[in-house]
Formats: sequence, structure tokens, C-alpha cells
Amino acid sequence: MSHCLFSSSKCHINLTALANNFHRLGKPEYLMPVIKSDAYGHGLLKVADCLAKAGAKRFAVGYVDEGRLLREQGHNAVIMPLLPPVSDEEWQKVRDYDLTALVTSFELLEKAAAKGTKDKPLPIAIKFETGMHRLGFRQEDLPCLIEKLRAADTVFPVICVSHCSCADMPEKQSVTTDQICLFSEMASTLLEAFPKIDRSLFNSAGTLETNFRCNICDVARPGYVLYGGNPFAGTSLEYLGRGLEWVMSLSAKVAQVTELRKGEAVSYGQTYTAAKDMRLAVVEIGYANGVPRLLSNKIEALVHGKRIRQVGRVCMNLMMFDVTDMPETKAGDTVWLWGGDAKDGVSPVTPQDWADGLGTIAYELLCIVGTMNARTYTV
Repeated sequence: MSHCLFSSSKCHINLTALANNFHRLGKPEYLMPVIKSDAYGHGLLKVADCLAKAGAKRFAVGYVDEGRLLREQGHNAVIMPLLPPVSDEEWQKVRDYDLTALVTSFELLEKAAAKGTKDKPLPIAIKFETGMHRLGFRQEDLPCLIEKLRAADTVFPVICVSHCSCADMPEKQSVTTDQICLFSEMASTLLEAFPKIDRSLFNSAGTLETNFRCNICDVARPGYVLYGGNPFAGTSLEYLGRGLEWVMSLSAKVAQVTELRKGEAVSYGQTYTAAKDMRLAVVEIGYANGVPRLLSNKIEALVHGKRIRQVGRVCMNLMMFDVTDMPETKAGDTVWLWGGDAKDGVSPVTPQDWADGLGTIAYELLCIVGTMNARTYTV
């Protein structure tokens, strides 16, 4: 069967930018890059290969199967799925592919112990509940947990982890401080029993805000910042993420340049009516490619290095841009929805621009757009 191209739009992944972002976050041995969800839409294997060459010795993935895939492609780093195994098949893969299983409950600890052996104990990560209230052991569980870990000779804890709920919100620093204190107490208790265990609390925000670490975080887990996102965008700490490079750009082709005459409306619902005669570039990209329909009449793009304004409703495979003042625009031209080369004094559109227009986070948009378009890679 021949390959079917569902769209001419493309995500362009700049692996040099990815490596640059990784290098500015600290020494590789203290980092566990988060490459879950197909590396936030950037491509699991390509991203892992790039980061391994940049010095990464650990990876956090989402699911067990992502870890399996990395092993099958020859990666020998420490690999920790951030979601615990839920089926016997997943537990078997944890053992077969030498993954570090996340243990978040006594029930899961029993399952881990059943999969390990005395000759080959299973490495496990212990998840602490410190304020997210999703997964993990509470502080009052520690005495029983330590007792069971000491009694189990088929598993051994290699790292304890937790996750901050508000580390990217300076106005809620007290919440983060409370979580830091609780994690520190819990980790200290576990370290008394298992002195060689590592500790990992912080995500992208904590990786940038080094004042948070307070000597209680051996391993940071950066995710969003690897791909160029600034978790402090729009806050008083925005400066901490300046200089990060967006790794993903998004382009599409002009299908046709057409006229819109004064008084005529364009696209579904006639949400935009021309106040004067106009020229429109009809571009081959839409909500089927991850462009949110709610961004209709709100965004811009680049063509020939200049900004153009989107008009009318975003369609499934098409959207329209005002190119009245750009007579050189023609069918086949490349339009950059994100990134692209801009002329002096012009800035490219970023995923953060879309996120601001939607009242959401750019993490969401990277994952959606990256998985709904063909990807090309540059080094």
C-alpha cells in the first residue's frame, strides 16, 4: 500500500535548538529529560537520539511501551515511565526491558515484587504525594512502606519522586514551598533506610528557578523547556526562560490567492466581512491539522517574512489570510503559522501566541499540532 499524505502542512523540528535548550539547563547527569507523549509531539525517537548525543543519561517517558520502544532502538539510558504499569503485560515489559517502574501504592509494590527476582531485583521509583493529589504515598504511609521495602528482596528503590502543582506560578510560591518542605521530610525519612536513593521533585519551572531546589533535588525532570517553552511566560519570573528556542515550527502552502470584494463575507458563518476590496491567501491547513477553530480571526502568520492576518472561520483543511498589501503572494508559497524567517523588526508567531489567544497553555498545542502533521527534522 502506498503512503497517503493527508495534508501538505508540516512541523519542522530543529534538533539543534533542542540540544541548545538541554545544555542551558545544567549538567546532563542531573537531568532526566521528559519525552513523554511522543516528546510533546516532537517525535520520541528523534528527540531521544538527539538528547542522548547531547549527554542525557536518563529519560522519563509516559508509558511502558515508550520505554520498550527506546530499548528496541538501542538506548541504554535509565528509563522511567511516569505512569505506573497497570496490566500484567506491562509489568512483564518493565522487567524484560529493564525499566524503572513507578510505584504509587502498596498494591503496585506487591506487583513489582512479584516481577523481580532475588538474582535480578526490579528497580523502582517511589512516588510521594506532596500536593498534586493524583498518585503516590502520603507521609503517614512511610513507616509501612519502608518496612515492606526492607522485607522485599526482589525490588530495590532507586529514586523517590514527586511533582509540584504550582511551581510555574510565582504568586503561589507558598504552595511550592510547602511541597518542597514535605518532599524534603519524606525523602529524608526514606534516605535513612536507603541512603543511595536519588530524589526528583522539579519539572521545567523548578529546573529554571534554581532557588527552589534547596539541595533536595538530585535529578530535575525538564520537559516543556526542552522544546522552547517558558513556563513563566507572562509572570514576574518570565526572564528565567528568555533565550529558550522553540524547537517546532509549522508551515503550510497557499492553495490559491483570491479576491474578497467590499461587503462580501468569507468562510462559514460569515464572521468576517470585507470593509474594502481585499486579496486573500487560502492556505492548506485547518482544525484537522490542529489549528483550533476558536482562533478564527485572532491570529497571524508569516509569508515572505512579513506578518499577515487570518480572517474568517478556520475550516477543516483551509484558512484564509489577508494579503492585500503583499501582491507578490501566490499559490504554492509557504506560510509559517509558527516560526519561519522574519524580516527585520518582525517577529515570528509562536505556540505561546496561540495559547494566549485561547487562554490555555502551549504544552497542549505542541502535543496536538505535533501529532497531527508530518514532521521534518533539521540539525
